[in-house]
Amino acid sequence: MTDDRLPHPVPGVIWASLPVPAFLIDRAGKIAAVNPAAETFLNASSRSLSGVPAFDRLHIDAPMDEALARARADQSALFINDVDVTTGERPPVQCNIQIAPMHDTPDIVLLLISPREIADRLGRSMNVTTAARSAIGMAEMLAHEIKNPLAGIAGAAQLLSMGLGAADRELTDLIVEETRRIVKLLEQVEQFGNLRPPDRRPVNIHDALDRARKSAVVGFAANMTIVEDYDPSLPATFADPDQLMQVFLNLIKNAAEAAGCHGGTIRLRTFYDLSLRIRHRDGPGKAVPLQVEVIDDGPGIPAGIADDIFEPFVSGRENGTGLGLALVSRIIADHGGWIAVDSVPRRTVFRVSLPVVSKDQAQSARQENR
Repeated sequence: MTDDRLPHPVPGVIWASLPVPAFLIDRAGKIAAVNPAAETFLNASSRSLSGVPAFDRLHIDAPMDEALARARADQSALFINDVDVTTGERPPVQCNIQIAPMHDTPDIVLLLISPREIADRLGRSMNVTTAARSAIGMAEMLAHEIKNPLAGIAGAAQLLSMGLGAADRELTDLIVEETRRIVKLLEQVEQFGNLRPPDRRPVNIHDALDRARKSAVVGFAANMTIVEDYDPSLPATFADPDQLMQVFLNLIKNAAEAAGCHGGTIRLRTFYDLSLRIRHRDGPGKAVPLQVEVIDDGPGIPAGIADDIFEPFVSGRENGTGLGLALVSRIIADHGGWIAVDSVPRRTVFRVSLPVVSKDQAQSARQENR
């Protein structure tokens, strides 16, 4: 299958599914065709971009005319790494540039723009998923074995306290308190290891967010101001509603704990962004356009752990277990989505990206409900 709009026999399915902005540029430096990712990147339709000088819309901190001419003359690909690219309407984004001649159409050159931020984060997300899954076996193996002797230690300490004076009872009380704290941690580890497969169905993400918000405001987020900034037009995702609610509840709890007893503001934002695609090993790239952001004005994530915050047992709090965000990462990965974080003092943004429910999934769910 080819796309008749393209000046070169590029397979339409491949062209449309490219996860990065792609441009076909003619010898005059004008745009001959763009893919959907490029339309999103420039916030313009392919029809309005056709015939427009490419570098009137793309500002690239590199000698692009020279690079295009060299690719045509040598009939070989060129790579330009770590350059700033902007559309004039957004801040510069560091990207890798690929330029390749179209051998059957010498006047046309293919230009690919790969934002480094997305590529780096996707790589970290895949590493985090692997780390999270490796912790499952450890959880199942150790948690039960450690809890049994801890129960014995706590019971023995309680028996000892009956025959001790007040000063010595402080020590046995400390033993009991600490064993209970460790048991609570192990229960969280077991929860992480025994997460059931998601029972997926079409879900309105705002319903899951509202459930999480209502639970939070009567508990751990009672001292927080929660602001809703929703796009009501968002379509449904295909998810387990309880697990999705758990994701949002954990992220809100994380934001509230970061603020501390003084309180602060948590902003829940939803919007649609088609520019991000997740490419799995067993299939083509899949769009994850439904975006949910949980934004807080706390102190931010310590720089030393920011890149590893979704890994098990990594926490920015003194007594944190480091399992809440690892559980969130695992649930989102099981739903075919992606999670990332941006953090500076006074503004931390956790962003969850989810796929839209497909027609087949929606039809299957309707049949099951009959």
